[in-house]
Amino acid sequence: MIFQYGRLWPDHPFCFRIPYQKLPGKNTADREYKQCPPAIKSTVLNLLEDLEDEEWIYWCIDDKYPIALNLRRLRALVKLIPDKLPPHISGILFCRCRRMLEKEYLTGRKFYDNRRHCYLERKDYNQIWIHQFVKVKVIRHLFMQFPDNIPYAKAMDTLIEKLQPPKSHSLYVTAKNLATFGESTISGQLTLNCHQSLIHHGLPLPESLPLIHIQVTMGKNMSVWSHGILKKKPVLWLRKAIYRSILRLKKRAIKA
Repeated sequence: MIFQYGRLWPDHPFCFRIPYQKLPGKNTADREYKQCPPAIKSTVLNLLEDLEDEEWIYWCIDDKYPIALNLRRLRALVKLIPDKLPPHISGILFCRCRRMLEKEYLTGRKFYDNRRHCYLERKDYNQIWIHQFVKVKVIRHLFMQFPDNIPYAKAMDTLIEKLQPPKSHSLYVTAKNLATFGESTISGQLTLNCHQSLIHHGLPLPESLPLIHIQVTMGKNMSVWSHGILKKKPVLWLRKAIYRSILRLKKRAIKA
């Protein structure tokens, strides 16, 4: 995931905050290692503990990785955060896919930025696991609602279906899709698209993960690219051991 951001967005504004238990990596300009307890909820809350509720972060979990990014639009979006957005907005998802394409998961409210780009308000936490800009309070509040003992990652998919964001945590999605993401794993198995990407870029394959011949991507395929110099902003990252989204698949490939 981190490799792909460096490849697709060389001047990205992120410093990835990476949790560990016993074996830290070396801190660099774009990587910060933070010791955390192994439990899912405790790890996330520890990653957030020194951040203010109203601070914007980039929430990105490594079971998804970018395949294509509309950097021209993303660069403009970064410039809006945090001072040029209406104060009630607490999250912006820019990969419009899956349920975000269905009206029943949107409130019908919208706003336009200073370039007349449209954003649609989301009803709930659906697609909260896709990479997005969000205020700390959104993730903190969400995980505070979870039980201390989360037996396995998929349980969180069920938990969020029963929860609603507070009115002060308004979440939005861009009306137009700006990114394509790939799913890395399914039920502890490496997806075909991730396997092919690792080989293509000369990265080592994880020995502990068997291959499943299924491709999973989110967001329509894109070919829009641009680059810009951006200031560093905080990012949160969770390893596969912390969270892995498991999909019920009926087809060999799923694309939104």
